[in-house]
Amino acid sequence: MERLRALAREAIRDAGSPVGPLPRLGRRAWQFDILLALALGITTVYYGIDNVGAVVVRQIAPGVEHVVPRPSGPGGLALMVTLAVIASGALALRRRYPLAVLCVVTAAVLATPHSVLRLTFYAFVIAVYSAAVHSPYRVATFAALPVSVLLVGASGNSVTPIVPYQYVALLILGPMAGAALGLRNWKLQSEEGRSRLSRLERDQAEALRRAVEHERARIARELHDVVTHNVSVMIIQAGAARTIMRTSPARAGEALLAVEAGGRAAMTELRHVMGLLTADGEGAGEGADPAAGTGTQLAPQPGLDQLGTLVARVRGAGLPVALKVTGPPCPLPLGVELAAYRVVQEALTNTVKHASGATAAVTVAYGADRLRVEVTDTGGQAGAVAGNGRGLIGLRERLALYDGTLNTGRLLTGGYRVEALIPLETP
Repeated sequence: MERLRALAREAIRDAGSPVGPLPRLGRRAWQFDILLALALGITTVYYGIDNVGAVVVRQIAPGVEHVVPRPSGPGGLALMVTLAVIASGALALRRRYPLAVLCVVTAAVLATPHSVLRLTFYAFVIAVYSAAVHSPYRVATFAALPVSVLLVGASGNSVTPIVPYQYVALLILGPMAGAALGLRNWKLQSEEGRSRLSRLERDQAEALRRAVEHERARIARELHDVVTHNVSVMIIQAGAARTIMRTSPARAGEALLAVEAGGRAAMTELRHVMGLLTADGEGAGEGADPAAGTGTQLAPQPGLDQLGTLVARVRGAGLPVALKVTGPPCPLPLGVELAAYRVVQEALTNTVKHASGATAAVTVAYGADRLRVEVTDTGGQAGAVAGNGRGLIGLRERLALYDGTLNTGRLLTGGYRVEALIPLETP
C-alpha cells in the first residue's frame, strides 16, 4: 500500500514537472497565433449572429422530423458571441500556455448549446493539437487530452451533431492527438540530437585548439634548447676569435673552427627537430639535403651518453666544466634522458651567457628511485643582458611530464645552482 502511495505521489510530482524547455516564442509566432485567433473569432461570431433565432428541421428517419431551435433574442446572441470570443481568443496563447488554453476551450465547448456547437468546436480541435505539440508537461498532457476529448465527444447527440455521428470526434481527434505527440517527441529528439552534436563539435574544436597549443609549446621548447645553446657558444667563440685575431691568428683559427663545429651541431639538431614535424618519410627522400647525409636525418635525440660531447663543446667555448657521474647507470626512457640532457644544456648555456669567467660542475647521480641532475657554477662577471626565464619555464614543463621537479637559486658562496629530480619507475 505504501508503495502505491509513493508511486502516486511521484506521478503527481512528475505531472507538474516539465520534461522539456518552456516554449519561447518569436514575433512571427505571436503574430500568427493572434491572426489565427482573430480570423476564427470573426468567423464564429458571424456564424453566431447569422443563426440567432434560427430553427433547424432535421429528418431523423423517413417521415420523422425533429425541430431544433437555436438561441434567440439578445440573451442568445450575447451567449453565442461570448462563447465564440472566449474559445477563439484563447488561441492567441495556445503555444505559450497550451494546457490552460485547452481547459478554457473545453469549458466553452461544454457550455455551448448543441444546436450551435460549431461556435467552439473548431477552436477545440486547434487547442487539442496545440496542447499535444507544445505543452512541456508530458504527464499532465497525456492525462488532459483523453479527458477533454471524451467530455466533448460524450456531450454531442445524434440529432444535432457537428459531424455525422456522436463519436466521430473521437475518431478524428484521437489519431490527431497521437500524431501531434509523435511530432512533438520527434522535434524534442531532433533538437536534443542537434544540441549534442553542437556540444561535441565545440568539445572537439577545443581539444584540437589545446593540442595545437601544446604542440606549439613543445616545438618552442625544443627550438629554444637547441638554438640558444649552440648560438651562445658560437657567439662566445666568435668574440674570442675577433679579439685575438691580430695577436694570435692560430688561436683565432681554432676558435673559428669551434664556431663552425657549433654551427654544424646546431644544424644537425635543428634538422632533427624539424624532421619530427614532417610526415613519415618526408624530408628524408629525394628532396633531402645531400650534404647532411642519412646519418644526420636518422640521428636520435641526445641523451645522457652525449653529455661528454656537450661538456667538451662548452669547454671549447672557454668555460671550464667538470663532469661527475655517480651510481650505477641504468637504462632510462628516452624522454627522461632527453629531459636530463636539456637541463644540463640550458644550465651551461646560462653560465656561458651570464657568468663570464666562472667554472661549472655537472653531477649526474643514479639513485634507486630517482635521477638527480645538478649543475653549479662559481659565478663571474655579468655577461649578456638577463634573459626572460623562458628556458627554465620550459624545463619545468618538460620535467612535469615525468613528475620531475626543478630547483634553481643562488648559492651562499656565490654562483648559481640548477637541480632536477626525476622519479624512476622501480622494476
